Amino acid sequence: MLYVPVVSASNKPLMPCHPARARELVRAGKALRRFNKGMFYIKLTERQEGFIQPVALGIDPGSKWEGFTIKAAARTFIHINADAVTWVKDAVETRRNMRRTRRNRNTPYRQCRANRAVKPNHDGFRLPPSTFARWDFKLRISKWLSQMFPIACSVVEDIKAETRKGCKKWNTAFSPMEQGKLWFYQELGKLCRVETRQGFETFEMRNQMGLKKLKDKKSKSFYAHCVDSWTLANWFVGGHTKPDFEKVMCLTPFQWHRRQLHKLQPAAGGIRKREGSTNSLGFKRGSLVKHVVKGLCYVGGFMGKHLSLHSVQTGKRLGQNFKPEDCKFLAHSGWRLAWA
Repeated sequence: MLYVPVVSASNKPLMPCHPARARELVRAGKALRRFNKGMFYIKLTERQEGFIQPVALGIDPGSKWEGFTIKAAARTFIHINADAVTWVKDAVETRRNMRRTRRNRNTPYRQCRANRAVKPNHDGFRLPPSTFARWDFKLRISKWLSQMFPIACSVVEDIKAETRKGCKKWNTAFSPMEQGKLWFYQELGKLCRVETRQGFETFEMRNQMGLKKLKDKKSKSFYAHCVDSWTLANWFVGGHTKPDFEKVMCLTPFQWHRRQLHKLQPAAGGIRKREGSTNSLGFKRGSLVKHVVKGLCYVGGFMGKHLSLHSVQTGKRLGQNFKPEDCKFLAHSGWRLAWA
């Protein structure tokens, strides 16, 4: 059973409640229905405080998929299987090639400037754009969850970059993965207590409970990635010897096109069309809307005076001839949430 997140009248996260209890509070006027980037929760209208049990956030980092689990001693609240941000490196390279091409075409361009990526750019850490995007996405999800759940501790499976024997500088300062990890721990520590466990420790705890992890990393099953995040969270709060809740919510981030001036290839007549925008006829792209016919969906691009709407479950386009006045705005979102 998926429990409903609860926040107080002053937006302080409280213990989640049963869906039936949430409906009862809304009908009685003691709570309001709210959405936070696609996640439904209720906001109490009278209470400011409440009893809070220890709640842990388990994080299993990965190169392409990542697992997040929110758990207390009594029950597990939610599992999230998130797609990692993997396109930034290619986007930065494309932007660089376009800038160099404009210089050769005698097109107006900004003056050359020093490479800012080689200097400390994030609180003393030197992070390339792709590395920063990966770890910042984990931090964004953690902050988002901490707005609805009273997280007391985050337990992260510690990962290590390739080391070189006798190269202390490479192992501690040069590796982008190590720098990104340390920056993430520093920022996550501003939200709650941070604990780390090595991969072999997670493996041992998982084996003690008789749990096996799937080798198919593309699987959306609980046993692909969230089994490790649940094991880490359960290590801190305890309470279970086997998973009590295995339903997984899949989180897919949207890829925005903001700074590209025009398409790479010109259209007919040598005209280069404009490329990149986050607004579609008054709606921010990715926003959750309720259409009079299609129901719950999210906003994509637009053509003329009509919107393009997409399915929340699959991300496929439902059509591109929808009128803006037929869509009721629900919430902004930077990602797509769907149950596996």
